[in-house]
Amino acid sequence: MTTKILISACLLGEPVRYNGSGLPLESSILTGWKEAGILVPLCPEVAAGFPTPRPPAEIEENQLGTDVLEGHGGIFEDNGRDVTNQFRLGASIAVQTALETGCRFALLTDGSPSCGSTFIYSGNHDGQTRSGMGVVAADLRKNGVEVFAQHQIKDLAKQLCS
Repeated sequence: MTTKILISACLLGEPVRYNGSGLPLESSILTGWKEAGILVPLCPEVAAGFPTPRPPAEIEENQLGTDVLEGHGGIFEDNGRDVTNQFRLGASIAVQTALETGCRFALLTDGSPSCGSTFIYSGNHDGQTRSGMGVVAADLRKNGVEVFAQHQIKDLAKQLCS
């Protein structure tokens, strides 16, 4: 079976982000993967039932995606609503999708409380970032899927060839 790559749908330009936009990644590498048919697009938040657009959400301060998965942290919208369980559902759907479709790798949108893999937002809805992973990135890694942020596409390409 050909190795597939789970990819954040917004990186393909799909308008699924919290603000109703996409975040299209312009790359000849990505174009080649599209043509080869190895991309599996998914927005875990939309798959978990979130609308588009939706209020921005962040993992609470001093917590990471791994904490949320273990039940020690929460994810809250800027209006204070707890959306932790819906984000956990999105992570579960992402893992199931990756495993069922043979994705050994994932290319995810950095900064997101779901897909962030090198940084997430502070948890204070103040625009500040911090090192850390979102719940999807953490759950995928826990289940053996190698996760890369969009700015690491060249590193992913090297891994795919090795």
